[in-house]
Amino acid sequence: MSERIAVIGAGSWGTALAIHCARIGHEVRLWGRDAALVANIARTRENVSYLPSAVLPDTVALTASLERALENATLVVAAVPSHGLRAVLRESRPFLPPAVVIVSASKGLEAGSMRRMSEVIHEEAGAEHRVVALSGPSFAVEVAHGLPTAVVVASADAAAAAAVQDRLKGPAFRLYDSNDVAGVEIGGALKNVIAIAAGAVEGLGLGHNAMAALITRGLVEISRLACAEGGRRDTLSGLSGLGDLTLTCTGDLSRNRRVGIELGRGRTLEQILSQTTMVAEGIRTTHAALALGARHGLELPIAAQMAAVLDARVSPREAVEALMLRRQRAEAER
Repeated sequence: MSERIAVIGAGSWGTALAIHCARIGHEVRLWGRDAALVANIARTRENVSYLPSAVLPDTVALTASLERALENATLVVAAVPSHGLRAVLRESRPFLPPAVVIVSASKGLEAGSMRRMSEVIHEEAGAEHRVVALSGPSFAVEVAHGLPTAVVVASADAAAAAAVQDRLKGPAFRLYDSNDVAGVEIGGALKNVIAIAAGAVEGLGLGHNAMAALITRGLVEISRLACAEGGRRDTLSGLSGLGDLTLTCTGDLSRNRRVGIELGRGRTLEQILSQTTMVAEGIRTTHAALALGARHGLELPIAAQMAAVLDARVSPREAVEALMLRRQRAEAER
């Protein structure tokens, strides 16, 4: 059955989800804050700035008006970068249809509050709106081109998760449900931090042994924080944990991995960011994750070293050496 879906955020991920929703038969309104960008996408049917080569179907309408985007929507997909989500949701609230389900397609932790994205949406949209977190191994360009993808939708409300599964399923897009919102969201946020470290390992030319060790210990670090937030360890062995971590640490399309590679090659963060319009969520998430870990009294050694690298307090090579020289310990968490 065709639905009217509002996709809030015209970056690469929002554009890809809009294309997918239209491909499976829905009427889509894609909102972007930049009116010039929105007008250009509407004219060319292509998001050259964030998702070149993917053509938007005619059933995707572009708008820079939140009121128009949200009018009579039966499902809202929020695909705004983590640092801008709260402001956009606050602006959207007067126009949200009553009790509409909101899908959080944003990954990260909010600086300062250390809130997960679903928590930000709950706070700004109000209790009447059920929230479903969508996460998993999913490069935007592959979703846009209809390549097979499997993700997780997590919510405390089983009916809301099931509704999102039903509305977003497609021949090349499979959704598994979960009630572990904290586990799914921490996995989606922290994998970006580990991916920067993985990129640095690659940029330094440290080899496959180091990469395998980093990904494995990175998963332990993610699981540690997820469990402290009330998540389940088994969730992190699934799509939103190990699956997303593996993709982001090894895939050539990973923005966070690319940042790490360039850091490993000796470029500064300022130089790297000056040459891209894309958002690498791990940069902001690193410090928020450390703050959240401190709140729980947790040790997050990889995140701590990445924060030091991003702040230019140590070099990537020094960070790796610091991790290797840490006190020996048992592998299993006690």
